[in-house]
Amino acid sequence: MSEPSQSSRGVDASLVRAIGTLGLAASIVNVTVGGGIFRLPASPDVTGRLGAAAPLAYLVCAVVMGLIVLCIAEAGSRISLTGGPYAYVEMTFGRYVGFLVGVMLWLIGATAIPGVAGLFADAAARLVPALGSTAGRALFLAVMFAAVTLINVLGVKQGTRLNTMLTVAKLAPLLLLLGVGLFAIDTQNLRWTHTPAVGDLSRASVILIFAFAGVESALVPSGEVRDTARTVPRAVFLAMALITLLYIGLQVVAQGVLGSALVGDATPLATAAGKVFGPWGVVMLSTGFLISAFGYLSGMMLAVPRALFAFGRDGILPHQLARVHPRYHTPWVAIIAQSALAWVLAVTNKFEALAIIANVSAALVYLGCAAAAWKLRRTPAMPGAFRVPGGAIVPALAAAAVLFLLASVTVKEWSVLAAVVVVASALYFIAGTRAPLIERE
Repeated sequence: MSEPSQSSRGVDASLVRAIGTLGLAASIVNVTVGGGIFRLPASPDVTGRLGAAAPLAYLVCAVVMGLIVLCIAEAGSRISLTGGPYAYVEMTFGRYVGFLVGVMLWLIGATAIPGVAGLFADAAARLVPALGSTAGRALFLAVMFAAVTLINVLGVKQGTRLNTMLTVAKLAPLLLLLGVGLFAIDTQNLRWTHTPAVGDLSRASVILIFAFAGVESALVPSGEVRDTARTVPRAVFLAMALITLLYIGLQVVAQGVLGSALVGDATPLATAAGKVFGPWGVVMLSTGFLISAFGYLSGMMLAVPRALFAFGRDGILPHQLARVHPRYHTPWVAIIAQSALAWVLAVTNKFEALAIIANVSAALVYLGCAAAAWKLRRTPAMPGAFRVPGGAIVPALAAAAVLFLLASVTVKEWSVLAAVVVVASALYFIAGTRAPLIERE
């Protein structure tokens, strides 16, 4: 593996390394704990299949995601270029493979941002009916994206600070429900009526694994992280520990409070909060959902445009996308371009139409990170770089877990992915005559 060239280092050097451990951990939590957690406990594929044994699926997901996170932490502590997993794979397996992983990484955010934005707009329309019209919805989304874009263009410090505040704001009602709700549980609702079948546990885990996704997008601004070798692994482990405990705790509270009424509830946490606190509890959790959704969008708009920046930096996409604002030192062109695309997709699509691409893309990014961690550990590392315990076993287990997830993908879903790969490959080879910014031996 060769080192980044002077040109790639020069482009990244113009960015400000302002993200520390707490800021990066907050960004990971913010991006991971989105709107889904407010609906997750009532999923028919989770609670409907497993009943009171649903926390087992979270534990399975935590183990699988833990393997993936270990790989991401090792790769992230050795590669400090902006681009996150895209940069990890690009530096180990070459430009083309790295580019495809970068496309998958970008697709996760490019589909999730407009999807969650649509849910955010729908929730706002319930409070202000005028926003429910086509024009009102489009205008609301335009204002929302403009605000998030402005915040992130003004500087990574502002974007990170907003992410930290929003993470605290959205976790507060969830932690309050968790702390008080534990004393309102009916233990009868937590008794197992049967031992879950392996197939049901597997299916529930396959669905839930994507609820833990987000770390791969939050690590894209690696070129703006202080002391990468220490900050990345510490932030990743801190964030994932908090997320796992929060998910399991809320599942137990929702199940314990609502019992059989939990399955299929459109707003399970709000319903549980109504049982625990009364009517104001419903308002509290509903407001928490709006804060959570906005926080998610803010976090993704901090991270995802950096993938476009990396493509522009490496000569795959127009170099204008790699422009850094002379005053604020942020990739402002990439941020604006990403925001404009997200607005168009949010106005014209629903989340369900984009979820398939996001899910499969996430699994392939994880596979790339596992492979990169395996290869990177065989090369000299910078002082203090994190090393995964267990040698090559952990990357191998992580890869096997991801392949297991991909085994459940249908032919129709694979065809969508194939179309994306064909278009992306055509773009890559058309741009292949450009001189690479990351030189290789």
